[in-house]
Amino acid sequence: MTLTKETKLTLLYISIAFLFSVLMRLIWIYQFYGYEPFMFHGQFMINTNDGYIWAEGARDLLSGSSTNPDAQNFYDTFHQYNDLSPVSSAASQLTAFFAYLLPFSFESVIFYMPMFLGSLVVVPIILIAKNLKNLEMGFIAALLASIAWSYYNRTMVGYYDTDMLNIVLPVLLLWSIIWAINTNQDRYLIITALDILVYRWWYPQSYALEFSFFSLILLYTLIYDRKNLYNYKLLAIMMFAMMNIDGFIRLPIVIGIYYLFKFEQVQKYVYHILGLAVFGFFLSGGFNPIWGKLQPYVFGNEVDVATKGFKLHFYAVMQTVREAGKIPFETFANRISGHTIVFFFSLIGYGWLSYRHKSMLLGLPLVGLGFLAWFGGLRFTIYAVPVLALGMGFLITELSRVAFYKGEAKATHPNGNNGRAALAVSKIVMILLTLAVLSPNIKHIIEYKVPTVFTHNEVKVLDRLSKSVSREDYVVSWWDYGYPIRYYSDVKTLVDGGKHGGSVNFPVSYILTNSQEKAAKMARLDVEYTEKTFAFQKEHKQEIVDKNLTIFSNIEQMTKEYGYDDTNDFLLSLETDIKLPKKTRDIYLYLPFRMLNIYPTVKVFSNLDLMSGMKYKRPFFYMSKNYKQVKNILHLGNGISLNLQTKELSLGSKKVKIRRFVTTVYDREQKLRKKVDLIDFSSNISLIYMKNYNTFLVLDEATYNSLFIQLMVLEEYDKNLFEAVELTPHAKVYKLKI
Repeated sequence: MTLTKETKLTLLYISIAFLFSVLMRLIWIYQFYGYEPFMFHGQFMINTNDGYIWAEGARDLLSGSSTNPDAQNFYDTFHQYNDLSPVSSAASQLTAFFAYLLPFSFESVIFYMPMFLGSLVVVPIILIAKNLKNLEMGFIAALLASIAWSYYNRTMVGYYDTDMLNIVLPVLLLWSIIWAINTNQDRYLIITALDILVYRWWYPQSYALEFSFFSLILLYTLIYDRKNLYNYKLLAIMMFAMMNIDGFIRLPIVIGIYYLFKFEQVQKYVYHILGLAVFGFFLSGGFNPIWGKLQPYVFGNEVDVATKGFKLHFYAVMQTVREAGKIPFETFANRISGHTIVFFFSLIGYGWLSYRHKSMLLGLPLVGLGFLAWFGGLRFTIYAVPVLALGMGFLITELSRVAFYKGEAKATHPNGNNGRAALAVSKIVMILLTLAVLSPNIKHIIEYKVPTVFTHNEVKVLDRLSKSVSREDYVVSWWDYGYPIRYYSDVKTLVDGGKHGGSVNFPVSYILTNSQEKAAKMARLDVEYTEKTFAFQKEHKQEIVDKNLTIFSNIEQMTKEYGYDDTNDFLLSLETDIKLPKKTRDIYLYLPFRMLNIYPTVKVFSNLDLMSGMKYKRPFFYMSKNYKQVKNILHLGNGISLNLQTKELSLGSKKVKIRRFVTTVYDREQKLRKKVDLIDFSSNISLIYMKNYNTFLVLDEATYNSLFIQLMVLEEYDKNLFEAVELTPHAKVYKLKI
């Protein structure tokens, strides 16, 4: 088969753009090569928390079949019951496949996968441009999109998450739709349907974007091409592919529909088939997940309220998730195009491109989802990147053509240049403009020195812990660290990056931020009630579905079973000698130093009245790493200072004596030494100087006595409740004794 000149040029552009994308991602490797804190067992660690959940699933798949007696299906044979390992997820399965085939370590596979898979976005971008007869536009767009701020951030080396294909697949879907609309070739019907199936397999939350594409194609058809039967075939097969049923059922359906459309006698029934597809979509509940997934980002509430039982109020996790927060316009524009000016020109270019080629209006769902970030949802900017990059590419090629035509016009003058010179000027303009739009993004890549999730020393603690725990044991920590803990220690956790709603965060927040006695009791209660709920769900699985049984939160079940009708009364009972559930497994606490940075966030989840939703007074906690001493005054920032002579603390205009001044330091053997100076026992404010961390803490008495401060910062633990397992400056592990 002889390749055409256009095909050869297309392949060349794809190859160069792909190589460019990969090389840009190697800059991080160059910057940190050999940097020990970011490496473990001689391999770079990943730099996104969520990646560890997929790594856990892939690891379990590769480890072979377990002896899980509770296996409900094939995938359950690869992991322990209720360990939440995602062995059936696409990311884990694809990773296990690559790790099995490739001659590289598992750590290398998960570290470099985002670089190669994420760079594939250049393929559909250039193919879209090929259909629009403007390969240079596609080449420029591919270069820009592959390294744009938000896209680079979420597909760089180490950013092992579903984002490595979350943009590639919808842009591939956009390509197949555009080619279908512009060519009316039957093969693009099945390509579009299969892309939807793969996209849904890879990213189950793809409902909203798929439905947006469907809606826009319908609108496009009704406005521009309503008599074209092909478009209705496309809509029908898309809707069948989008139904909310198992992919293995949808696959034969779409294949059957595709071949059915080939029969001439079926053509008069296309509208009926489309109606059947729409009916099947809504009957299968296809629209329900769409709103459910978008609503928290758009209308996030501070408090989630249960609809049954005590109707408890829990703090909504979306209030603390950065990617769901509102962002300034400049940040929004920079994340999409690298610079505000580039962003505005990209918009102009996309408008112009859509005017020239109506099919490019089908890119609006991606643009719209990207613009959602401006209202709430930082992560969504990534969706607008490819389409606006095409807009920028189109604008640059059009400006270069203007330069060429002017050059040709000048060539007609007796003293003018020839046509070759005009072409050279055109290419120079194209190159200079391309470099101009790429430069802010390249600058960002050079400056974006994101660290790994955990450091070498933190992982060493978890690795050692893995050798002394059972896979049925629990490690309690904040949800940010849930996935890495499970991956490195192969244990269970109460909360993680996917299981962190207000109702499950409350007990963990309570454990970490309350006194040791109450924390210890809550830890045992929450773990045993979690396992109890798992057992109930397994035993009454069908009944839960048939009767729509409500599974109440652990804290509500505790309250009821201990004979209370008010959670506040139950929580007060933890100060008494209540009878705890029978111990079925060991519980450990993982307390990293880094958690100090988010202590106020951790506290907020248990700092409210669950019955009324009323927030309690915010505890006083202030951490300072940027301080300076001027004579006898220690300035800690934000209007807080300490008179070192009188030990009087200034909080703005208010002056108070401190209760105690504590200094902590690690000796040569890495043993913690403390010096505690009691100043004024009537005061409620203490100050801790953590010398090795160059950090000051200013906190009230309740915070000072919290489990995290006592066990992590001060290593003051109740030996009747806890046993020290690992005591390092980076992280500490304690074992619960009750």
